[in-house]
Amino acid sequence: MKRLVLAWAVTAAAATGAAVAVLGLLGTGVTGTSSRVLSGPEVRAALSTATARAATPVPRTSARAQDRLMRTEAGTVIASCSGGLVTLRSWSPAQGYSVDGVQPGPAREAKVEFEPEDGEEVELKIFCTPDGPATR
Repeated sequence: MKRLVLAWAVTAAAATGAAVAVLGLLGTGVTGTSSRVLSGPEVRAALSTATARAATPVPRTSARAQDRLMRTEAGTVIASCSGGLVTLRSWSPAQGYSVDGVQPGPAREAKVEFEPEDGEEVELKIFCTPDGPATR
């Protein structure tokens, strides 16, 4: 029994050592980071690039500015308008409902049909207004 445990421990140690050696040869080390040290000019170049990217503002598009969340007892819809056309970004039925049909656009009118387990279907028709998406 002692020989079996000793053989297992030696095999485990050898496998671990081999794995660490292979990772070291690949240059990534055990933690996955590179062990290469950057020179002074490389550090300055990396910092100037990082600073330039961080200072650049990200423009907001008009479509994203008009995203709207609409909630009903049957479910929720996120829609946006762009160029007078509505696009459904996502839709999710409420508990006890399922999605029966979707016309996500982009179109003048988009549609989602939520169907309850029992009862009447709820249909949302969504269109664009100057203030963003709205339902009929």
